[in-house]
Amino acid sequence: MKLPGKAGRRRRKWKIVVGGLLAGVALCLGAFFWYVSDYYHADARAMAIAQQGTGIETVENLTVLSPDTPSDTAIIFYPGAKVQAEAYLPLLDTLRQSGLTCVLVHMPFHLAVLDANAAQDVIDRFPEVAHWYVAGHSMGGAMASRFAAGHPDAVDGVILLGAYLHGDYPAEDTLTVYGSLNSSVAEKIDYTDNVVVIDGGNHAQFGNYGPQKGDLPAEISAEEQQAQAVEAIQAFLVARA
Repeated sequence: MKLPGKAGRRRRKWKIVVGGLLAGVALCLGAFFWYVSDYYHADARAMAIAQQGTGIETVENLTVLSPDTPSDTAIIFYPGAKVQAEAYLPLLDTLRQSGLTCVLVHMPFHLAVLDANAAQDVIDRFPEVAHWYVAGHSMGGAMASRFAAGHPDAVDGVILLGAYLHGDYPAEDTLTVYGSLNSSVAEKIDYTDNVVVIDGGNHAQFGNYGPQKGDLPAEISAEEQQAQAVEAIQAFLVARA
């Protein structure tokens, strides 16, 4: 029997290495898709708003909520990680009814970290808007503040719900709203400008997607928590007008 030469042994070794790499890539991809397939779904109330049609239109990866009277001020909203974007429609529709344009971004795989600069595309699509604010919940808020830090001339301010500033962006131009039961956010805030704490609120109830793992049960309803958040946002915008 003829023993394989050096070239044959080299080819066999290379096949083993390539096979191992491909197996590793396949395993990583499988783990990723398993991770992103398990996400929080919007509840029935939120989905009903998505279907109402009046003042709400979804085009590609954006849901645009337009007030009855056109506004030159708009909010770009980034959802929390692994949360269906429609879960934030109850809060954003209330803002729409108050006269604000809101643009909800549907993130790839429900992860804002995969498209932190999505706001730039939104701004480019709506040149008629004079004043832009980027906002977000949880990880979405972190990515919104990261965008603002990298594009300070593109936005007038940042609005964070259940989140805190990431990046070098002025706290005086930022509104931070969180529930008193959300200690993980409270521990990270080292600034005092425009900080609003909702007594009895938790982390999840800024959206309509049910309880979140690791979150304490709220002592107030989601409707009340969102109403207080909307009030804080309106006051912040009025003060900056």
